[in-house]
Amino acid sequence: MAGVRDIRRRIRSVRNTQQITKAMKMVAAANLRKAQGKVVAARPYARQLQEVLSRVAQVQTDKKHPLLEKRTVSKAGYILITSDRGLCGGYNANLIRKTSSIIAEQTVATGLVPVGRKGRDFFRRGKVEIMAEFTGLGNNPDYTQAREIAVEVMRLYQEGALDEVYLVYSEFISAINSRPLIIKLLPIEKPEGKAGKQYIFEPSPDDILTRLLPKYVETLIYSKILEGKASEVGARMTAMSSATDNAKELIDRLTLIMNRARQAAITKEITEIVGGAAALE
Repeated sequence: MAGVRDIRRRIRSVRNTQQITKAMKMVAAANLRKAQGKVVAARPYARQLQEVLSRVAQVQTDKKHPLLEKRTVSKAGYILITSDRGLCGGYNANLIRKTSSIIAEQTVATGLVPVGRKGRDFFRRGKVEIMAEFTGLGNNPDYTQAREIAVEVMRLYQEGALDEVYLVYSEFISAINSRPLIIKLLPIEKPEGKAGKQYIFEPSPDDILTRLLPKYVETLIYSKILEGKASEVGARMTAMSSATDNAKELIDRLTLIMNRARQAAITKEITEIVGGAAALE
């Protein structure tokens, strides 16, 4: 059995770790409220923009828009949104596992656009071609960062480097629940069915689509980055909460072992004293 001094040193080390995980849990909880507020605020705008796009896209026009162009797929691209830092449970692992399984099932060449260091570092060691990478988005990603990603992805698509683009992200459900999803980003598909409302377009449907389609791609990427950030912070808060609870259990267990060791040492000393006194008699 380890000595009392060694056990006490280990308890002190675990208690210091517990203080760190508790502080990280509190920081994650504060960040979660901000991230969740951004997600809730972004969803109605993205939904309304998609509705307007569906109405405009149903209008028959002669002009071919590059982002609506469908072509034979020889190379598919995936935008993978992960975190820059770890200590967030299975958040990154679930996204990487889903992306790996999707790429393994592909029958055409694939390219990757990782957003976040964890996804980039994992696939950098593999055989997947990294077309572009974006890291260091921080705890409060803004629309400018999403626009930079969208501009690069649209360039790759319009130049023919990618024939399809998918977005892999984690949908935020609650602080303790999120799920990895994949959606098709490019080409933008026209919705099926007839429009329920009629619009008067000014200046023209072509001009509106030319401006609206890039904005739609930017908004979709931005909203999914916010979803991923909220999922990441929620996973980190849950992981740090579990780590704090586990540290408390470990401290209690080590304290019990230390008390037993002290009791054994005291019993041994008493036995030696009694034995020495008996020998003197």
